[in-house]
Amino acid sequence: MKLFHSVRTTIALLAVAAVPVVAVPATASAATGCQTAWGSLPEASNRVSTATLATVRAGRHACFDRVVFDLTGTPTAYSAHYVSNVYRDGAGHLVPLRGGAKLEIMLGVREFDDDGHWAFEPANDSELANVTGFRTLRQIGYAGSNEGAAWVGIGLRARLPFRVFTLDGPGSGSRIVVDIAHRW
Repeated sequence: MKLFHSVRTTIALLAVAAVPVVAVPATASAATGCQTAWGSLPEASNRVSTATLATVRAGRHACFDRVVFDLTGTPTAYSAHYVSNVYRDGAGHLVPLRGGAKLEIMLGVREFDDDGHWAFEPANDSELANVTGFRTLRQIGYAGSNEGAAWVGIGLRARLPFRVFTLDGPGSGSRIVVDIAHRW
């Protein structure tokens, strides 16, 4: 009976010891699969361009949500930083945004195209892209343009790491991309 008790105890100990070995790699691989340790400090570029803002779109990825600003020309200046609130440029009116944190984006784009028409006229200033069901994004709102710059406010679930970069194309256009991580 003592031998049976000893064997049963050994099997139980081995079973308990095996569980963490199996669970740890799955957790570790999920954590290492999301390389989103970007930080939350301001980011900026001072490139000079004659680009105009064409469209704003959003996408979902496994580790982050993405906002893409499509430009009609080469990559341009930008700045991105967390703020308490986003205000409409010039008028100073609050741009209401859903979420626990607000990211303000400034794009160095022209207000008018080559024919003198407004370059960017969104159908709805409050909802530049549909972000319903996104894990991090809550709202993307237009905060206006003035003197060669346009401002956009991004409402987020919380203050999370982000990165900003530019991409060439499609065609002669370019893109400014803002990725916001799902978690720290």
